[in-house]
Amino acid sequence: MSVPAAFAGVILIWSTTPLAIQWSSEGGGFLFGVTARMALGLLFCAIAVRLAGVTVPWHKQARAAYLAAGAGIYSAMSLIYWAAQYIPSGWIAVLFGLSPLLTSVFSAWWLSEKSLSFAKLSGLLLGIAGLAVIFGGGAQVGDNARYGIAAVVLSTILHAASTVGVKRFSVQVPAMAVTVGGLGVAVPAFIITWFLFDGAWPDALQERARFSIVYLALFGSVLGFIWYFYLLHKLDAVKVNLLTLVTPVTALMLGSWLNGEELLPSVWYGTGLILLGMGMHQWELLVRKSR
Repeated sequence: MSVPAAFAGVILIWSTTPLAIQWSSEGGGFLFGVTARMALGLLFCAIAVRLAGVTVPWHKQARAAYLAAGAGIYSAMSLIYWAAQYIPSGWIAVLFGLSPLLTSVFSAWWLSEKSLSFAKLSGLLLGIAGLAVIFGGGAQVGDNARYGIAAVVLSTILHAASTVGVKRFSVQVPAMAVTVGGLGVAVPAFIITWFLFDGAWPDALQERARFSIVYLALFGSVLGFIWYFYLLHKLDAVKVNLLTLVTPVTALMLGSWLNGEELLPSVWYGTGLILLGMGMHQWELLVRKSR
């Protein structure tokens, strides 16, 4: 697969994922929604690995990559599914737009990448300002909205750390192997969490919830992760997270169009600041590519 095709696929999946996350929890709760998605995703991914004849290595570096991927999947997705109860779906993609800014910090720390220039630090500050604007408008949605915002921000931090960890350890590991290995680590943790804090099998799931769980399992947890880890193999971790320049706006529009979510002015202002911050953050890259 070409890098542009993988980029397009991940953008499409990430734009629709926040809304599908909300729908998948209808009737069964967020813990059942995320656990069912990841368990099905592991099954689909194992089948794909078998059909493709991909070898899943088990050396020390590969195990470290699986652990980094699995820890990121479990922690980030648990927080996002919980937060989706309290904030509109489009907000999730907007707040996840902070990922490139945070990834640069971890990349400079763990990968010794030169990613903290003046322009990029300025972009980070603009992103934080945008977050503050959105956080300030959270009270208009509900008393728990600010807790949801905080959960997504924490999820973004953990995702950024996981991204750099996978980039560091998965140099010699195929993308599909990282995906199935990461899900293999995450799924038992999801099942244990669901059993301890819920454990009740839903009596009936709405058709929209069933469709969303299968969609997220196949596209979000398999194809999305495979393409995402493939991009991590081909590009710097910070470049990969340029994906989030597009998905905030498309996710907001989809949430408004398909779920009737109100587009508050504070969210647009905050989104604008975050996108401007990401633009400044990547300014040197854009200048270099134009030469």
